[in-house]
Amino acid sequence: MDFGESEELAALRDLIARFLEREVPPEMATKWDSEDLVPRTMIKRLAELGLTMLTVPEEHGGMGRDVVSLITAIQLLAQRSPALAGLLIMNACYGSLNIAESGSEEQKERFLPGLCAGDILFAYGLSEPDVGADIGSVQTRAEIRDGKVVINGYKRWCSGGAFADYIFMLVRSGDPDARYKNLSVLLVPPNTPGITITAIPTLGVHGLPTNDVILEDVEIPLTNLLGGEEMWNRGWEQMAGPGLEVEKLETPALALGVAEAAVEEAWQYAQDRKQFGKPICAQQSIRHTLAEAQTKLQACRLMLQSAAWKVQQGLPSAVDTSMAKLFISDSAVEIVLDCQRVMGAYGYAQGFAMERYVRDVLVMPIWGGSSAIQKNNIANFLKLPKA
Repeated sequence: MDFGESEELAALRDLIARFLEREVPPEMATKWDSEDLVPRTMIKRLAELGLTMLTVPEEHGGMGRDVVSLITAIQLLAQRSPALAGLLIMNACYGSLNIAESGSEEQKERFLPGLCAGDILFAYGLSEPDVGADIGSVQTRAEIRDGKVVINGYKRWCSGGAFADYIFMLVRSGDPDARYKNLSVLLVPPNTPGITITAIPTLGVHGLPTNDVILEDVEIPLTNLLGGEEMWNRGWEQMAGPGLEVEKLETPALALGVAEAAVEEAWQYAQDRKQFGKPICAQQSIRHTLAEAQTKLQACRLMLQSAAWKVQQGLPSAVDTSMAKLFISDSAVEIVLDCQRVMGAYGYAQGFAMERYVRDVLVMPIWGGSSAIQKNNIANFLKLPKA
């Protein structure tokens, strides 16, 4: 197996590094964190870099689906700000990836050029107050009345819902007992009459606020049913499609980016901080902690790279993506907390980025399918008997 990096991927790394250095200095990421808002205009800047084209078919102005480059871009942006990387996910994953794979031809023509240009953002509306991992049990109800779709319900953890153009929303559209055959996916503009959006304060990943979304007799056109009218009550097919494996890699890419940034800060701090007449990196305990952190980072990189490559090649990858989500998300938490301890009190105080990395990384084992769910997935995929 060739572990060398292609010229194209190396060029992408250089492009993003120069962009971050020029336009997103560390103090800007700190400002976004304190204000809990990344300017929406940043998605236009990412579009100018070509990053929004990585999941758009060539016939609609994109570069085709390049999973390896997409996941790499998310990882690199997250080193500076996971919220900035989240904007790319809202555009290229929640939007372009799903529309390209499951949208009708009319929807592809309507949405993909704007997504490619960075003009459109999608939020996810899957979870509900009583529905987390078991999204097949959603209670938000949709029905067709007089040629329109009418929605009533309550969505939770809808990150970016307040400023997105559309919410990619899973709803129950059929018989409550017809599990997995009673679901539909709707594209819901959040400014539609009958929608109330409120913010949910969170510990970390500030800059991309998450929201509650209440829907009361909300009407949208049938043309906003993902895939067209023939996909009514067939939403589970769309949720369980090939895009699911890409979705499982987004959070570990974010987690790895945050962990890499934490190691970089702790690595430099250990050289600059002096105690007992020498840098603390001379102390064996510090050296061992940082060596272990670098080793875990490398393991995470290889696992993410391998899983993304398999998805890109169209190979069976469900086990690989679940393992990557589990291992990288959990390892990132360990890495960041170890780096915080290297910095002592300074890793707990504002003024260094480390306290933000700690707040940001703690959600990674929860987002995108919790670690417990991934363990269940892995055991099931590998056919471990239950009895």
